[in-house]
Amino acid sequence: MKVKDIMTSDVCVVDPNQSIAEAAKRMVELDVGLLPVGENDRLVGMISDRDIALRAVAVGKGAETKVRDVMTRDVKYVYEDREVEEAAESLAQQQLRRMPVLDRSKRLVGIISLADIAMDRDVGLSGAALRGISQPGGAHCQSDRAA
Repeated sequence: MKVKDIMTSDVCVVDPNQSIAEAAKRMVELDVGLLPVGENDRLVGMISDRDIALRAVAVGKGAETKVRDVMTRDVKYVYEDREVEEAAESLAQQQLRRMPVLDRSKRLVGIISLADIAMDRDVGLSGAALRGISQPGGAHCQSDRAA
């Protein structure tokens, strides 16, 4: 099965010149934590609630800060004509829960997530991807493996 067969294709895109307040408001409206950033019909980045918290709020930047100033520019993506198994492997390797989907002209056509994979594929595939991204670590980790 191809990525285009299970991806979410109705994706809201924010402009890099919008404020982070506008981006955050869209995230709330859509109940998402990540939005693609597009300019001139091209994907130029991604902005997450975490980007806003760590790259803006935590360092004293205001709500009018531009999306381009806090977005992630090095975006990992998958092509729509790739196999779902390849997308799941890529999510696991990159430790991501979701990834933009591009056509061969590198235009954004959707987003694929672990939820998309879990809804349309066997649990083993999404479970393997989830294990790949859910590595223990950090200050709040209580696992013996993180020590």
